[in-house]
Amino acid sequence: MKTQIKSQPVKAADKRPVDVYFDKYAESHQNPTNKLIHWICVPLIVFSLFGLLWSIPFPYIKFLGKYNGFFNWASFLIAFSIYYYYKLSPMLSYLMLLIIFGFSYLIMDLLDWQKTGGPALWQSCLVIFVLSWIGQFIGHKIEGKKPSFLDDLKFLLIGPIWLLHFILKKFSIRY
Repeated sequence: MKTQIKSQPVKAADKRPVDVYFDKYAESHQNPTNKLIHWICVPLIVFSLFGLLWSIPFPYIKFLGKYNGFFNWASFLIAFSIYYYYKLSPMLSYLMLLIIFGFSYLIMDLLDWQKTGGPALWQSCLVIFVLSWIGQFIGHKIEGKKPSFLDDLKFLLIGPIWLLHFILKKFSIRY
């Protein structure tokens, strides 16, 4: 006679920290409209913050030579966030690093546009940043719940990888 094994719910203590953060983050991200707004605004906020930090003048470091423009204040944010993501999930950190490479390419395009008479990088990024945050707060107004980062600032870093984890789940890739 076979005995059936009932599946037990996974306790929070048995979950990885990244999954606990995702569960907590998901509590205030249930409304489909709010989720859609997050899919648009969270990447734009990350991109624009990256661009704003890139725009802050950084001291010239002689040994970097022609690569001086590529090491800037945004480099510190990248290093900190990728390390934090790596501690939570190496796979998610690698994907975020690839996304940052893509953002770097786009920022270089904005810098080229600036050189040809377009707006300064910081101006473009500031507009994107402000509009994206307005979108986020509209989404949370629709949701009827406050943003997670108001309870814990870590959730400012969790948002981008929370979106990535859905992509990995869709392709059955363990994160």
